[in-house]
Amino acid sequence: MTAYPQDPGAPDEPYLAFWRERHLCTLTTLRPDGSPHVVPVGVTYDPEARLARVITNKASAKVAHVLAAGAEGARVAVCQVAGRRWATLEGRAYVRTEPERIAEAERRYAERYERVPSPNPSRVVIEIELARAMGRG
Repeated sequence: MTAYPQDPGAPDEPYLAFWRERHLCTLTTLRPDGSPHVVPVGVTYDPEARLARVITNKASAKVAHVLAAGAEGARVAVCQVAGRRWATLEGRAYVRTEPERIAEAERRYAERYERVPSPNPSRVVIEIELARAMGRG
């Protein structure tokens, strides 16, 4: 993994391998006053679709922040760190409620984190349309 921005749709293999490892991540959204809201989350990375996905409860603050940004989406970042290695994905986030999108996000979460998420009828997925990938390994 190199220490420069990469195309999030065509990452180098070490960068992609790091995103396949099981790591807790953070999601940064912006509150209405512009201050950052950073929370721990599980993230999956789909370079072919240029998407990162976060499953969450529709009543969460992160969902409220994304929805408050309106139709143009919220600018967000997800990041993971392991020792000196780190990787960040940036883009525009949208809240998705379609059952097939939620199911795909749950499937990818189960694959990466090696556990099926518990049932949650209030679950939504935050999909991040990726614009930038950065990292250092």
